[in-house]
Amino acid sequence: MSMQVGSPDGEEDAMNAAINTTPLVDIMLVLLIIFLITTPVITQSVKLELPKEANVPTQTKPENILLAVSKDGDVYWNTRRMPDNEVLVAELKKLSVLDPQPEVHIRGDQDARYESVGRLVVACQRAGIAKVGFITEPPPK
Repeated sequence: MSMQVGSPDGEEDAMNAAINTTPLVDIMLVLLIIFLITTPVITQSVKLELPKEANVPTQTKPENILLAVSKDGDVYWNTRRMPDNEVLVAELKKLSVLDPQPEVHIRGDQDARYESVGRLVVACQRAGIAKVGFITEPPPK
């Protein structure tokens, strides 16, 4: 390395156009160390085995119960409109005691409110239905 001690022309007040990058490098190294230390702390999470996605074709059996929710929130048992939730629970209770217990398949309109579908799931729970599934259309390819 070389160092300039004096100007060759004898001018002591000449401007030095070189940029001192030492403080910049020091700051960058400190930031690098901080990021290396804090990144493992941020990415910690509980080790879980997440379920794998599987599309299973619907097994239509005569004993399955098909419930549908329209976009207006109306509930249909096959094609029969159910007047209210209590009638639905009473009907489901009659079938929940059968052995083997029938499965309930819920078809919800795309524009139906989540509340309507949630009320239907709660009705199935109140009736003691163990297997409730949702019928969906596969995504377009």
